[in-house]
Amino acid sequence: MRLTMTNYLDVISSWCHWAIPAWNELREKYGDRVDFQWRVALMDKTGLPKTRAHTEWYYRRSGMLMRSPQMLHAGWVKPGSAEYLAPNCVAEAARDFGIVDDRVWIALSTAGLRQGKRFTHWDVAAEVGAEAAGLEPEHLLEHAKTPAIEARVRQSTAEFHALQVTQRPTFVINTPIGDRAIFSGFAKAAPLAATLDAMLDDIVGYRAHAAHFGDPPA
Repeated sequence: MRLTMTNYLDVISSWCHWAIPAWNELREKYGDRVDFQWRVALMDKTGLPKTRAHTEWYYRRSGMLMRSPQMLHAGWVKPGSAEYLAPNCVAEAARDFGIVDDRVWIALSTAGLRQGKRFTHWDVAAEVGAEAAGLEPEHLLEHAKTPAIEARVRQSTAEFHALQVTQRPTFVINTPIGDRAIFSGFAKAAPLAATLDAMLDDIVGYRAHAAHFGDPPA
């Protein structure tokens, strides 16, 4: 009996980037008892700053809240964009080459938000993703631009909206006994770790009960 923790994210989201250390911390601490996975949840124009200046203002705010010694870079912003498919589709496409961990989406997030690379351009996103994954950029790019990859990204985005939350990242923790916890907009590990501990303790209790009583009477 293992927990599943799903990280709904958009590669271009600053808060998803700020949450990377917490995500890594949780994976390291609970990886032997929790199955970690990520899903794309595309941001739309309602959640995207309209200009680079707006973006930089939000970066200053979030950087202060996270006590960051470095401000995020807004050089990638394309004013007026309704969504950013390229970096998200590249990260999703890497799954089909066996890269199911976090290395591609984290590399893309870091390249855009820390280094200012224009990862919203398909060719740049493919180069960054391919380097992280050890793949040929042209192969990754070709696959990322297929209708099947876009369909998967939109399907996982629809799953995110079905949760009736609005913030990225959103973390969903499910247990095999049917319990669920949802954290929307959190970027620090402590509350997530406390919940994982409580849910894991419940699983221990259920195992103990099964050992003493077995299956319920018919």
